Amino acid sequence: MRVSVRGFVARLKGAFGGAEEEAGLPPGLRVYAIGDIHGRDDLLASLHEKIEADAKASPCERNIVVYLGDYVDRGLQSKQVIDRLIGNRIAGFEHVFLKGNHEQAMLQFLGDAAFGKTWKYFGGLETLHSYGITELTLTDDPQAFERARLHFLEVLPEAHRHFLETLQPSAEFGGYFFAHAGVRPGISLSRQIEEDLMWIRDEFLQFDASFGKVIVHGHTPGEEVVVRRNRIGIDTGAYMTGVLTAVVLEGDEKRFIQTK
Repeated sequence: MRVSVRGFVARLKGAFGGAEEEAGLPPGLRVYAIGDIHGRDDLLASLHEKIEADAKASPCERNIVVYLGDYVDRGLQSKQVIDRLIGNRIAGFEHVFLKGNHEQAMLQFLGDAAFGKTWKYFGGLETLHSYGITELTLTDDPQAFERARLHFLEVLPEAHRHFLETLQPSAEFGGYFFAHAGVRPGISLSRQIEEDLMWIRDEFLQFDASFGKVIVHGHTPGEEVVVRRNRIGIDTGAYMTGVLTAVVLEGDEKRFIQTK
């Protein structure tokens, strides 16, 4: 009975902006969550090394690494990032890959050349260059977008397309819920829609009460990590700042590893 009352009181406080969200992981489980990579394979390689060293220095029964999405665009090494995520993973870890809005955009271009004019200007051009596609470098001619799309379909490895098409919208471990962008307030975590999980911003960021679990997210870049009572934001603008961040969650503790 004590547990039920405590849970009710915690939810009541959260609903009225009272207490800090209680979050934790069961014993023997450690989760490393990695923020937006955006085509910086050099930073990803460095962060993988740091995570591997961290796990070796303090062994844990079960290690999971959760990638929060936005592996592509903006940086110049999107193809190399996906190559690494598919074929050069951290040994001894379980891997969870979430879908970001930039992966959605990449898939949308594969089916609709006209969308390329939008995608090109928020990072798609750099992704295409990483695959050797240069048809759009100096033009916005609609025919050039179709040529680039067909070229992309020819050179995109099947393993890359399968990776993109099988990304998860979210994940949950213990008292934490992982999503690329965040969640919509007022909707239970089990009923969140993919559009919000990948794209939401202001409504989520400005919400100060409980979501039911602490949300770990990327999508909104900043020079520093953001730790609130109901969320942890770890997009540190890697493609601009050179700082790629992972939050390490174990028990009721959290710490950060970065590529500084």
